[in-house]
Amino acid sequence: MINLDDPKKFRPLVGQAHQVAMNMLRPISRKYDRAEHEYPKELDMLAAMIDGLSESGASEGAGAAGVRREGADGDTTVKNGTNLASVMSIAEMCWGDVGLLLSMPRQGLGNSAIASVADDEQLARFDGVWAGMAITEPGTGSDSANIKTTATLDGDHYVLNGEKIFVTSGDRCDAVVVWATLDRELGRAAIKSFVVPKGTEGMRVERLEHKLGIRASDTATIIFDNCRVPAENLLGSPEVDVKQGFAGAMATFDNTRPLVAAMAVGCARASLDLTRELLADAGVVVDHDRPAQLQSAAAAKFLQMEADWEAAHLLVLQAAWMADNRQPNSLEASMAKAKAGRVGSDITLSCVELAGSIGYSEAELLEKWARDSKILDIFEGTQQIQQLIVARRILGLSSAELK
Repeated sequence: MINLDDPKKFRPLVGQAHQVAMNMLRPISRKYDRAEHEYPKELDMLAAMIDGLSESGASEGAGAAGVRREGADGDTTVKNGTNLASVMSIAEMCWGDVGLLLSMPRQGLGNSAIASVADDEQLARFDGVWAGMAITEPGTGSDSANIKTTATLDGDHYVLNGEKIFVTSGDRCDAVVVWATLDRELGRAAIKSFVVPKGTEGMRVERLEHKLGIRASDTATIIFDNCRVPAENLLGSPEVDVKQGFAGAMATFDNTRPLVAAMAVGCARASLDLTRELLADAGVVVDHDRPAQLQSAAAAKFLQMEADWEAAHLLVLQAAWMADNRQPNSLEASMAKAKAGRVGSDITLSCVELAGSIGYSEAELLEKWARDSKILDIFEGTQQIQQLIVARRILGLSSAELK
């Protein structure tokens, strides 16, 4: 029988994350939304606390996790592990503030890439590094296979040339995980990821973007101009396997997409919780024991949003659980990202509408959550890209066969 309750061993972690969200993130949420690009110094203490929990082993899921398939054969033990703990705790933190969660030191999307693709030596060497993720380029959008940034081997270094845009934490992080191609003629098979430390000669932050939401998080454009990176900073194998394509690099998304979906779930939950309170204050009762058609339009809409939220939440848990149990989860990761991204945006905007003038004003955080949630339907692969991936997987078609 399927048990849909939170795993008992993760309940303390989830409770701690909720307390942090309520007592540390919510109080400074509006402050750093207005002070765009200003680093939230309050997060340093929180990051130190998370580091301490991770080092002591007291909290599974306190740090960024990866999807690693080694040791899958012969292991039939069912596990609720780090990936599941991470999405559960991230959802709670984003109940507080998405932008602040994305600003957390040493918890960048690049850290998940390192955890997913790096070998054991690299995992040890980059331990404690705050890593951003540099994939998107001008003109490439969500088509990661069309990357133009090049990496040319020169002795014991790779020379990187290209431009990356919309790099989360690109200005604040210690290093950036950069996707580049070893040979454009070989297509996606030649795409590899490189860890480039900040301050490396030939790498510069060109500008910071002004955005609709998640303003507490810095989003940078980075230029690589003959940037020399040690060869040992290439994550995984340097060999180009035409048959495998860039599955190694893409394995990163099997981890980060459920994480982003969890952010959407957390932000949507915050909107639902506050909207329920506002509706109750206005005399609108949401009765879960009565059919929606026998209740007010506002209550019926609220019930529909809760059902959509529950579906997204369960998809996120499924994708993370599969990663913990060494099961291929590319389809489920994209399904979770597609559902949660769309539902998160729909719910937060609908909550603004239900709350009327209160929702549209800065009297409450509803309008901010509506702005923040939109990016969660866009980055790590847009809604349209996720639906395309899901269709390919279900129909058994390649990217060339279904575009």
